[in-house]
Amino acid sequence: MEVINSVHNNEVKHVVALHNKKERVISKEFIAEGIRACFTLLKSEIKLKKFYCTSTFYQQHYQELESFSVTLVSNAVMNKISTSHTPSGIVGIFDMPDNSLADWTTSGLVLAQISDPGNAGTLIRTAAALKIPTVVCIESVDLWSPKVVQSSAGTIGMVNIKQCSWQDLLTHIPSSSLYALTVTNGQDPYNTTLTNSYIVVGSEAHGIPEEWLSSCQHKITLPMPGNTESLNAAVAGSIALYLSFYKNSF
Repeated sequence: MEVINSVHNNEVKHVVALHNKKERVISKEFIAEGIRACFTLLKSEIKLKKFYCTSTFYQQHYQELESFSVTLVSNAVMNKISTSHTPSGIVGIFDMPDNSLADWTTSGLVLAQISDPGNAGTLIRTAAALKIPTVVCIESVDLWSPKVVQSSAGTIGMVNIKQCSWQDLLTHIPSSSLYALTVTNGQDPYNTTLTNSYIVVGSEAHGIPEEWLSSCQHKITLPMPGNTESLNAAVAGSIALYLSFYKNSF
């Protein structure tokens, strides 16, 4: 088994470079950290290239890891390649999938200028849990960034990720199939039956841009009897997805 002890090793430099979007785009690779995120990705069609583990971690998880390509690294190297303040002991390198040919005619979620990786990852995880097949990213955080992958707990491999402009979206999805999640003046998602539709969730700070909002033929709003001003984007989007899609599957 290969062992890397130097932080100046070329492989180490490549993994560190994958912390940045530019290198991920060029190499078409991304990283995942932690046993849960990595092994959830293994359940999807995304291809693993290699695991990097500390010897302690490998000894603790030998039975799960023995059939995969693993390189042992020193603690110093793990601290270098990890994006976490407290590394778990495992970093996986995965091939970025090509979802360009994935079907647009099914249901989906649109992340409209969602800049927070935690919100993006949580919404992806909700979509995966509800078997919503497509997540579209428009002017949002890079969905293959380590923080988004981690926040999704690896479920990002269970949905089709599409990154495009708003105009590109409209060439594939008619406005009649777009449901904008708004704070006010929308219909109750509990009374809305959605099929082959997309819910559009905007940023927590600014919402959905007005021009984009006007392109959506429908609006949905979550009733808030507690009279709060708004909900966190990931919470609101997750509730809307559940009420609009899952309840109608019974």
